[in-house]
Amino acid sequence: MSAELAVLDLVAGYAVDVPIVRGLTLEVRANEIVTVLGPNGAGKSTFIKAVAGLVAVHSGTVLLRGRPITGIATHELVREGLAYVPQVGNIFVRLTVTENLELGGLMAKADMRRQMDAIFSLFPDLAAQRNRAAGRLSGGQRQMVAVGRALMSKPRLLMLDEPSAGLSPKLTETLFQKLLEIRAGGVTILMVEQNAKAALAISDRGYVLSEGRQSFTGVARDLLTSPEIGELYLGTKKQLAH
Repeated sequence: MSAELAVLDLVAGYAVDVPIVRGLTLEVRANEIVTVLGPNGAGKSTFIKAVAGLVAVHSGTVLLRGRPITGIATHELVREGLAYVPQVGNIFVRLTVTENLELGGLMAKADMRRQMDAIFSLFPDLAAQRNRAAGRLSGGQRQMVAVGRALMSKPRLLMLDEPSAGLSPKLTETLFQKLLEIRAGGVTILMVEQNAKAALAISDRGYVLSEGRQSFTGVARDLLTSPEIGELYLGTKKQLAH
């Protein structure tokens, strides 16, 4: 399986002398769902923002399908097939659902209508709310708008920062099932997530970070049941196993 994304010895952060990501190496293979986990302050969000071009990379290499992308502007990465959904500020609250999606499809104008129809098919709740201001939607619906807008650019790699943040367990389950459908449509997914149990349940592989470095990696189901990882990084064994 070829690598959609390869990160090699990445050092990144907001100040050169205080790196948050400290020599991280990981790989996301084509058509995988890969989750990055770890305690608060482990560098998860900084890592994914660095890949998306939103945090400075001090050293190391980021390859998208074998091409170096460090230093490329975020909007240029969209043209290269990478879409990023931030944890906060990921929708325009005063615009309608349709207008939010249209903004996401500006770089794929020829397929705008067809792609929007595909988004409404994936998220039927949004179809019924298409003319409503996104700020008036529920938290789960807002997250669907954010993901849908990212999908409007027809990405090959979709990156999400804490997609379940603020969602109920039921809405989290619904959203993650939609991620499986998105992967089935040929989109590779990389996400940073605090909800270890739910994320690993739909993932192929996972990475656990600690202090900006990779501590563990493995097949998702193995990480889900690992007593060592459960106790040290993700909560208790009981929480992960049940």
